[in-house]
Amino acid sequence: METTLYLQLSALMFLEYAVWGAWMPVLAPRLLGPLKMTGKQTGWIYATLPLASMISPLIAGQLADKYVDTRWVLAVCHGLGVLLLFVAARTTKFRPLFCVMLGYSMLYAATIPLVNSLMFSHLTDAGAQSPKIFIWAPVAWALVGYMLTGWRNLHKGESDGSDCLKFAAILSAIMAVVCVIQPATPPKGSEGVPMFQALSMLSDPTFAVFIVASLIVAGMQQFYFLGTGQFLQDQGVSGKNVPGIMGIAQAAQALATLFLLGLFFNQLGAKWTLTLGAASWMLLFGLYTFKAPKPLIIGGQIFHGLAYVFFMIAGQMYVNAVAPPEIVGSAQALIILVTAGLAMFFGTQAAGFVMDKSSVAGKFNWSKVFMVPLLATLAGALALLLAFRP
Repeated sequence: METTLYLQLSALMFLEYAVWGAWMPVLAPRLLGPLKMTGKQTGWIYATLPLASMISPLIAGQLADKYVDTRWVLAVCHGLGVLLLFVAARTTKFRPLFCVMLGYSMLYAATIPLVNSLMFSHLTDAGAQSPKIFIWAPVAWALVGYMLTGWRNLHKGESDGSDCLKFAAILSAIMAVVCVIQPATPPKGSEGVPMFQALSMLSDPTFAVFIVASLIVAGMQQFYFLGTGQFLQDQGVSGKNVPGIMGIAQAAQALATLFLLGLFFNQLGAKWTLTLGAASWMLLFGLYTFKAPKPLIIGGQIFHGLAYVFFMIAGQMYVNAVAPPEIVGSAQALIILVTAGLAMFFGTQAAGFVMDKSSVAGKFNWSKVFMVPLLATLAGALALLLAFRP
């Protein structure tokens, strides 16, 4: 891979996840704390991205596969997203905030599969080369977490928590520029409707099992995102240190992506790599459920990083490996629809519902909350182990 191409794709991947990582892990404490929203309302705010992921990736994949250069779709979406993120930072009521975040999420969700498809289309050996690009996703997520923690410590606290949205807006503006300077990725002009062709892949029983397992397992990470910030604070962790602690997961993700992902995917195969990812989330939720000592809970953030690498990223690599080249954009949109759309929407609703049902006088029974994703990820791991035969 040429150095220029590597730098272009690395910057694209870095900023895509820096924007997401700036607000996703730490917005919930703002909603539950200063804005006094309920668990259900928080769940609906977090559901905006899953809802959008059921719609806009399909449109974006169709555009990129048949009509418009991928880089221009990315640039427009991120450029418009800047404005909505700044509006969201100033919005304090549930209904207006939900509408603004839904509008923003429609734009951002369109970019997730297109970043992957643009990258894969310029790699000659995706299995070996893509981990070197994917490494920048966790690096970005961790770095923005530590930067936000440093900013909050410098200002003696997290204030009202809106800083995460403003930070994301600034990063999104930079991302729009980086999208423009990507290599040209014109549509391949496939015949027919690319998304229908991608959906036809479900006729393969193995691919169908993969999709079902993804629905189960990917949705449960919403319990992590909605619950971990408040859970850590209930264990005695200062709110200003939460982003840094959750950043441990991204440090682990970075190391696993660089040193283990390609090795595991090529040597162990998709089956065992994906099963290991589901099992990693199961272990983390076990630590939460059974009230492990605080040092173990903090250290256990590593399992989230491993799970994301071996399940989410490995799943995208599996889809790229089995999808016809002319519909790679729509195939990536399909897996994003499933994992970031359907799975995370229902996971968000489940997390909000369970959190409300497990709350008494504003205090959460975290053992009851996290028992749900523990059992669900166990079911997903067993499905992969017993029925997934790539």
